[in-house]
Amino acid sequence: MDFVEKYVKEVKAGEISKYVHIVEAFQAPLYRYCTRMLGDRQEAEDAVQDILVKGYEKIGMYEPTVSFSSWLYKIAHYHCLNLLRRRSVQRKFQNWFRQDTVTESAEQTMISRLFGEPLSSTIRSLSSEERSLLILRVLEEKSFAEIGEISGKSTEAVKKKYGRLKLKLQKLMKRKGGAGYAEGQSYTSR
Repeated sequence: MDFVEKYVKEVKAGEISKYVHIVEAFQAPLYRYCTRMLGDRQEAEDAVQDILVKGYEKIGMYEPTVSFSSWLYKIAHYHCLNLLRRRSVQRKFQNWFRQDTVTESAEQTMISRLFGEPLSSTIRSLSSEERSLLILRVLEEKSFAEIGEISGKSTEAVKKKYGRLKLKLQKLMKRKGGAGYAEGQSYTSR
């Protein structure tokens, strides 16, 4: 995506209309990432809008020591984590006042159908940071170095965390039963 770096320079130089090309390049991949992180299409659409606005507002702070893609995914990573934390706090607060069962969202149903049980419930049981690591590595095909840039951790720390995550997933899959276990192994074989 060398063309993106060209547009970034132009936007930083004051040609703000060039930001549309950056939006076009990253809107779909960021939407995929946010949908997988948040599990809700509408929330993901809103998140992508917010992330692209933040990217525009902070583009002056971008230094080409890392790829623009990694820089923008870092914004997305922290934005989604904040939304998930906020959602968790809201759910806890709501549970204090009501004991109704919550129905699954369309995205949660889709995850269950796509990945089957026990893989989908295993993925849902991961912390938001573990889920982000899995999504970035397996589904977004980011390198350990890129994930390190995005999450603010060293490449070695990311590799170790990913190794532990693979073991955790394998153990959880075994515990939840044999059906779908092969799927889980293919997911973590990267």
